[in-house]
Amino acid sequence: MLEQAFSGSKKYWTWLIILLVIIGCGVLAFLYQFYQGLGVTGMSRDVTWGFYIAQFTFLVGVAASAVMVVLPYYVHHYKDFGKITILGEFLAIGAVIMCMLFIFVDMGQPLRVVNIFLYPSPNSLMFWDSMSLGGYLVLNVIISRYTLDCEKKGIAPPKWLKPVVILSIPWAVSIHTVTAFLYQGLAARPFWLSAVMAPRFLATAFSAGPALLILLCLLLRKITKFDVGSEPIQKLAIITTYAMLLNIFFLLMEIFTGLYSGLPDHARHFQFLYFGLDGNYRLVPWMWISTILAIVSLILLLVPKYRKNEKLLIVAAFTVFLSIWIDKGLGMVVTGFIPSPLGYVPDYWPTWVEATISLAIYALGLLIVTVLYKVALSVRRMLKTV
Repeated sequence: MLEQAFSGSKKYWTWLIILLVIIGCGVLAFLYQFYQGLGVTGMSRDVTWGFYIAQFTFLVGVAASAVMVVLPYYVHHYKDFGKITILGEFLAIGAVIMCMLFIFVDMGQPLRVVNIFLYPSPNSLMFWDSMSLGGYLVLNVIISRYTLDCEKKGIAPPKWLKPVVILSIPWAVSIHTVTAFLYQGLAARPFWLSAVMAPRFLATAFSAGPALLILLCLLLRKITKFDVGSEPIQKLAIITTYAMLLNIFFLLMEIFTGLYSGLPDHARHFQFLYFGLDGNYRLVPWMWISTILAIVSLILLLVPKYRKNEKLLIVAAFTVFLSIWIDKGLGMVVTGFIPSPLGYVPDYWPTWVEATISLAIYALGLLIVTVLYKVALSVRRMLKTV
């Protein structure tokens, strides 16, 4: 089936070449970082996790969101998700690979990643996170591979595949839960020390992921004429709405706990995010943009008339995705370090090296998803002509 990826229009090949050029620039930037060390990034002794880990955290949620199409289709037999399920699984594959690459480039000596497997430590959450990500990638590859192959041959999937699908559902929840545990288990970081961190991570995952899938489905309809149908898109929009409401609710709970209880260590992190602290206002405009986008998206999603209008739905899905990306991809990780446990307010902003490498990893993820979608759509076209 992969041979279908090597045939396509001029637009298809132009898109792939653009992505390959971006990836090439990222490889050069990574080689520069590898030889010069992490000193070429914005990270420091005080801020040891930066833009790379923030993107990893965000993309884990995108990967976990595949469960929102797998669960209705395979468990509740919601057949309208038949065309969209394979798209969600392929999106999860691309997202997990990007997650792994962001961890890889974040390490000063990337080969140290091998030590996680050579010297496994069950007491380490990083060990469990790597195992959950690796396992989830394998599960999605198996499910999508055999599902698409059986669809191509016109036969029913083997019976052993359904238990694998069922296993992938709690596994999807586990990858973002374990990622949340990485943060909330650090007692010296009050901003992360919260029992709702894992539920909030899942809420953001189940809103950003389906929102992205809506955008991809509508884009595929326009450029390839492949239509998953209006009903599945509307169901994804409803899932996004409820998940976004939960996300906002959990955030307000966090703010209430930090401010009303008068815990200065917790409150200062939110002050830094939304109002700045000791002259550092780096994230303030970004967080207010994220807040405004969240409000706009909820208005568009909660009103049925707006939600059923696909032009407005595109705006709603985009604002949801961008709002959560700003929240998790810029604010959440860095703010855990600012201010430091000693009250110092360090400055952090990603350098051109981090930006170039991150853009290249996203380009690689888009390349993987593009190729996989090309294969899936080619199989669907072959079945129509038979």
